[in-house]
Amino acid sequence: MYPTVAEVLALPVLRRARPRLVAGQAGLEHRVRWVHSAEVADIAHLLRGGELVLTTGIALPEDEQGLATYVRELAGVGASGLVIELVRRWNEDVPTALRDAADLHGLPLVVLANETRFVAVTEAVVGLIMDAQVAELRAAELVHETFTALTVAGAEPAEVLREVARTSGLPVVLETLAHDVLAYDAAGEEPAELLADWATRSARVSVSDRTGYDEKAGWLVTVVGARGADWGRLVLLSPDPPTHRQVVVAERAASALAVHRLVARDRESLERQTHRSLLTELLGSDPVPPDVSARSAALGVRLDGRQLVGIAVRHRALTSSAPALATQEVLRDLAEATASAARRVQLAALVGVVDDTSVRALVSLAPQQDVDAALKRLAREVHHVAAAAPSSVPVVVAAGTTVRGVGAARRSLAEAAHVVSAALRSPGTRLIHRLDDVRLRGLLHLLREDERVSAFADRELGPLLERDAGQGSRLVELLRHLCEHGGNKSAAAATAHLSRTAYYQQLGRIEQVLGVSLDDPESVLSLYVALLIRESVS
Repeated sequence: MYPTVAEVLALPVLRRARPRLVAGQAGLEHRVRWVHSAEVADIAHLLRGGELVLTTGIALPEDEQGLATYVRELAGVGASGLVIELVRRWNEDVPTALRDAADLHGLPLVVLANETRFVAVTEAVVGLIMDAQVAELRAAELVHETFTALTVAGAEPAEVLREVARTSGLPVVLETLAHDVLAYDAAGEEPAELLADWATRSARVSVSDRTGYDEKAGWLVTVVGARGADWGRLVLLSPDPPTHRQVVVAERAASALAVHRLVARDRESLERQTHRSLLTELLGSDPVPPDVSARSAALGVRLDGRQLVGIAVRHRALTSSAPALATQEVLRDLAEATASAARRVQLAALVGVVDDTSVRALVSLAPQQDVDAALKRLAREVHHVAAAAPSSVPVVVAAGTTVRGVGAARRSLAEAAHVVSAALRSPGTRLIHRLDDVRLRGLLHLLREDERVSAFADRELGPLLERDAGQGSRLVELLRHLCEHGGNKSAAAATAHLSRTAYYQQLGRIEQVLGVSLDDPESVLSLYVALLIRESVS
């Protein structure tokens, strides 16, 4: 970083010359890129900007207009300041025209009371510049090392952003190209204020290069992704123009994020990770963290003042005994399919994998929107996407009750998980299951971990299970056919692919083993409940 005019004036070589600022105080923070001594009036066209001009004034114009033009031209090419030695041309002060022009254009005008070796001033300032550049290079090297280490370690986006905030001292936000917030670090500021109306604010800010600073918004923006495959923007909120080090931090962080996405492309997407984090907090935090609503709104899913419905989606074929990696891969694909379905039917929803069995979603609907119609559209699309997948595995979709307010979202999400687990055992191909649909199965699923319920099932079916295990019979299966057909023996026999005579004989064996009559409705009901209990815990 180049020194300012004020820092240059504090150098001993200039302090000995008794410098005095006579005009242009507003420009004291101008950066000095170089020092140029010149005794000609038409020097401006030889400058590139950032020069501190030293002169004795002996060749400057006599007239006021000429002096004003001289200052205007220096300011026009971006000179950082003008230093005049008061020995040869002027003794006590410089002309008013010079001072007025310097004030007008914000160009610092400094007079030196004592004769000064300009070469000594140049050496001192260049030394200051070199020291600053060396320090800047060392800082940049440290930044490179830090973010390279994060990249090699496979750091998650949250870790990268945490380092950005720590190193730059600025709040940072990672967003999609559609201006949805994927991750952020508020650097100690209030998250709700940082993310308020984010998409609208972000849409107003564009930069022409891959990295640029929007002075009006106070945003340092750098594009994230490989050229031709950009997928996001990293935004550092910097009220003042960023330093070179902050720019380096932004660009190195963007590179680390891009590499992470390439390496992790076969894993859960960054969007799903962000949604999963919010869903996990909604399910596990009591009370819900105050910034959840703001973070969700920044993702395009408003939670306040909306109708919220928890959704759970499960593969019928996915069992708890499946390999963990295979299960997670299936669930990640199902989560992406569910999110895609929500986008297709234009429903705002948080979608993610929060456990080892199902995909969970929180759908946000307008206050007057028809909930049932919206959920049916979503479920229909989820079934369609699942059927079109290469594996073409059927899914079960379930919904909790409709709630209002973030605090009640947990209940709806938990209900959806309960309903989908109970519905897995239900016959038929219902589009979407609700609490009213699972009835007795749902109750038994809720009570499945109660030892008294398990003991009841063991008492009712124990002898029959032992008979099947010992003799290789299928009496439990035949009993289930009878229960599922409401005691209609003829229909049960047809389902079991047995003649009525053969089926009746098997029912007689069941009655003998259990010591009950299958003509007694209460006995059949108890046995059916026991069968449902076994299904709920298997």
